[in-house]
Amino acid sequence: MVLVSAAREYVNRMLQDISGMKVLILDSQTVSIVSVVYSQSELLQKEVFLVELVDSISKSKESMSHLKAVYFLRPTLENIQHLRRQLANPRFGESHLFFSNMLKDTQIHILADSDEQEVVQQVQEYYADFVAIDPYHFTLNIPSNHMYMLPAVVDPPGLQQLCDRIVDGISAVFLALKRRPVIRYQRTSDIAKRIAQETSKLMYQQESGLFDFRRTEISPLLLIVDRRDDPVTPLLNQWTYQAMVHELVGIHDNKVDLSSTGKLPKDQQVERLYLSSEQDAFFKANMYENFGDIGMSIKRMVDDFQQVAKSNQNIQTIEDMAKFVDSYPEYRKMHGNVSKHVTLVTEMSKIVEERKLMLVSEREQDLACNGGQVAAFEAVTNLLSNESVSDIDRLRLVMLYALRYEKESPVQLMQLFNKLASRSPKYKTGLVQFLLKQAGVDKRTGDLYGNRDLLNIARNMARGLKGVENVYTQHQPLLFQTMESIIKGRLRDVDYPFVGNHFQQGRPQDVVIFVVGGTTYEESRSVALQNASNSGIRFILGGSVVLNSKRFLKDLEEAQRIAKSSTNVV
Repeated sequence: MVLVSAAREYVNRMLQDISGMKVLILDSQTVSIVSVVYSQSELLQKEVFLVELVDSISKSKESMSHLKAVYFLRPTLENIQHLRRQLANPRFGESHLFFSNMLKDTQIHILADSDEQEVVQQVQEYYADFVAIDPYHFTLNIPSNHMYMLPAVVDPPGLQQLCDRIVDGISAVFLALKRRPVIRYQRTSDIAKRIAQETSKLMYQQESGLFDFRRTEISPLLLIVDRRDDPVTPLLNQWTYQAMVHELVGIHDNKVDLSSTGKLPKDQQVERLYLSSEQDAFFKANMYENFGDIGMSIKRMVDDFQQVAKSNQNIQTIEDMAKFVDSYPEYRKMHGNVSKHVTLVTEMSKIVEERKLMLVSEREQDLACNGGQVAAFEAVTNLLSNESVSDIDRLRLVMLYALRYEKESPVQLMQLFNKLASRSPKYKTGLVQFLLKQAGVDKRTGDLYGNRDLLNIARNMARGLKGVENVYTQHQPLLFQTMESIIKGRLRDVDYPFVGNHFQQGRPQDVVIFVVGGTTYEESRSVALQNASNSGIRFILGGSVVLNSKRFLKDLEEAQRIAKSSTNVV
């Protein structure tokens, strides 16, 4: 509950002490921050009758002096300019200004100078500068996420903006938790090191007073890692409910947009479905379950609903009618829930069938988890020739093969590159090579395939002998190993150095792992299951975006394009 509760508490505090009719004014990022933790009906209960974006409010001249304006904005230059103009010609009776992060002194002076009519009642910093999509998983929704992949020689101005946004997001999480962490980073990543050092400078030098919570227990750990250390996880098809919805349809701020599939019947034109573990009991119970089990759970839910629907048909007395009216909102909610999950699962089943994903995914899992280069080459070659396999699936198979066998079979790798170019010409040549340059074996810190470290080799052999329960979900993200190493106190200083002279005294109780380049729902599932196992450590996962294979490949293509045009490095 930790992150969702913290963000909700901030929104509560903004709204509860201001009586009367209110308009809530947000920016393009805070609208995501609020929407994942607060529903529209809850806003109405707090007398918020209008929600507007700060840039569209600027365009309107209509006076609304009967409303009190509650602004919740990121403290950016652009937002301060919007506020300046709005305070110079105020449209609302009162203005209450809340910022999601630290304001600079100069910004406070600009706001004070603009408020000539003294409509501003308060200016506060409420540190909800992160999108709390699940209790232990947050994202920052950074549009220019591809920047983290650019080679060091290409240092565009956007890279500093990316770092600044990540530092802001991480610092807000720790201010919300009221803790100051010890910071470690992945040694092989320049950007992870840069973000770790800038975060440390902010927490221990520039704003040390703000982060000094005078707490005696062991400091939490902040570990900053790079997505390129595990490029396999975002490339795989997923078979657990939440991860699968994101992979096949897409989830943004806990909303699923089905209009993009274009296959919904007319009577079901639900453009957006809301999937939140906080507000949907069925989703909360099943979000980490396998696709096969979801079908059975949905059948049980449909049966339960039919029982309720039947009992509602037997209305014979006034008492029955009164009972029905009382239970009607719950009935409507249940009906909406049943129809939502049935629609989603039906849609995903169609996609699985059309793209032959069971066939493709079995091969992907083999490439990610098991050795055997000769058999793998043959299987990938066959799938590249299969007409039913889509372009994106062909590309992912070649990438997974290349990541695993880049050193073992360069000749066969070239054959696969050529075959991919002829079968799926829509992908730019060199994209797989660019991935290897970015995230190949020489660039990675972790033991991605469990073949560097003796302990991991032994564990993999044992797993091979024991067999796996489900061939489609046998893969475990590298993050799982990282968490195990932290629990056992085996995270090596040489691979994950500390920043400055702040070291860990004993085992931390709270660990925030931030993935520069984005997290996946498979990893957030690993974190949730680890937290449920009561190891004594609470893990929180954060990232610049939430990836599926489509977004990961889009970032890769964009980074390749910029790197080529800037320096011809690639």
